[in-house]
Amino acid sequence: MVKIAILGFGVVGSGTAEVLTENKKIIEERLGCEYSIKYILDLRDFPNSPFANLIVHDFNVILNDPEVAIVAEMMGGSHPAYDFSKACLEAGKSVITSNKEVVSNFGVELCSIAAKNGVRYLFEASVGGGIPVIRPIINDLASNKITRICGILNGTTNYILTKMRDKGASFSDALSEAQKLGYAEANPSADVDGIDAARKIVILAALACGKLISPKAIYTEGISKISLLDTKLAESLGCSIKLIAQAHVSPEGLTAFVSPCMVQKSNPLSRIDDVFNGILIDANMVGEVMFYGPGAGKLPTASAVVADIIDVIAHRDVEPKTIAWDAAADTDLASFEKFCSERVFISSEKLAFPNDIAIISEAAAESVYAYMTESISEELADKIASENKDTVLSVFRKI
Repeated sequence: MVKIAILGFGVVGSGTAEVLTENKKIIEERLGCEYSIKYILDLRDFPNSPFANLIVHDFNVILNDPEVAIVAEMMGGSHPAYDFSKACLEAGKSVITSNKEVVSNFGVELCSIAAKNGVRYLFEASVGGGIPVIRPIINDLASNKITRICGILNGTTNYILTKMRDKGASFSDALSEAQKLGYAEANPSADVDGIDAARKIVILAALACGKLISPKAIYTEGISKISLLDTKLAESLGCSIKLIAQAHVSPEGLTAFVSPCMVQKSNPLSRIDDVFNGILIDANMVGEVMFYGPGAGKLPTASAVVADIIDVIAHRDVEPKTIAWDAAADTDLASFEKFCSERVFISSEKLAFPNDIAIISEAAAESVYAYMTESISEELADKIASENKDTVLSVFRKI
């Protein structure tokens, strides 16, 4: 009998308890092993919950119980989630988490502690909600060299941008609707400023190359400045605007960033709408593969948490396969200023570009002009925008 403890009984924590209970028979049949939830840690009481008798308020009850072999952390935030995860790993308990903030900031240390103590630190639910993507990268793409990861990793911003494009809603109105539906928090900064997507892309990048970048060290741009005119011009250029997180692995090093992008309609990411997520991965042997599905939500995310729990139980009698990362050094990173991509300049006046820059297409609406250029460096794009700062309204990368 494997004993499990859950840290945090919010949306994902309660969903995890529900999945473990609702599908207990089928999971145990597949595992050939029984399990049970022994504790649920939360500051609150839940007298009307079927799990009310499992609630504890003191973390040490879980830490000091040798019967607890697996701890599932869904508390959110860095502290005390990091502190509790570290303590459990040091006590010889495997830790499962959906907490991308902890993984992206402390993943190197926590993976190392897990390895030293012969346990597992798994985090499938930290990226993509219910979409299986981390385990496929580790296992199914193990024979490949991953060169690019590009995706829609935040359902809230994707919902907002979909409403702006399809319903003509302003950013503020679309955000208000997302908050009413529970897709966005009262303070939506982590979503709309790109912070959530940045945490996720550095995790995926680390899986691709073994180097974990601090989310604070990568270029991160949100969607709050996008206007309805931007979405209209994007349509004229045959594109949709999406918040895209990207990681590129090249001989020069690793480049990762988050920004709104013009996504051509021929790209499958342009057709991923509402709260759904999509991740494209380029690998040198298999080519391009895509992962698509619900990027958040109680039961989809809980499903990913439980998948990690099952993985730990299924391999409880074998030497643990642990993830090993190093903290990215400056020498591991390619120059972001030299990174090249096609660009779209939106200007209140007609722009004159240097003769050596090719213009692929143009569009205009309401006396505002959009120019799609050939692939140019970040450095050159910034220079053009700076030289035309009185007229350039916005600049988008294009994929």
